[in-house]
Amino acid sequence: MKIEDFMLPCPIKKFFGIDCFGCGTQRAIVMVFEGRFGEAFHMFPAVYTLLLFFGTVFLNFVDRKRNYSNILVFLAIINAIIMVTSYFYKHLYLPIH
Repeated sequence: MKIEDFMLPCPIKKFFGIDCFGCGTQRAIVMVFEGRFGEAFHMFPAVYTLLLFFGTVFLNFVDRKRNYSNILVFLAIINAIIMVTSYFYKHLYLPIH
């Protein structure tokens, strides 16, 4: 049994047949943990900032003495920009193969 057997399907892709802004996230995270860093970035360019965001969220729960809200907002904005940019780049400029 592999980790890919437990991945959730994208409901937007399933019902509408198009990729969403987050398509590829699960596979990219698995690739990072397998050490395939370049492939992970190619699959989902926001994977590293997303992992940094999740790490900061975890740190926010663990370290209650500091306020991480500004960092979280900044990382959320950066992730959104990367996700939208890479989505349109992938669908408008890369050739279909």
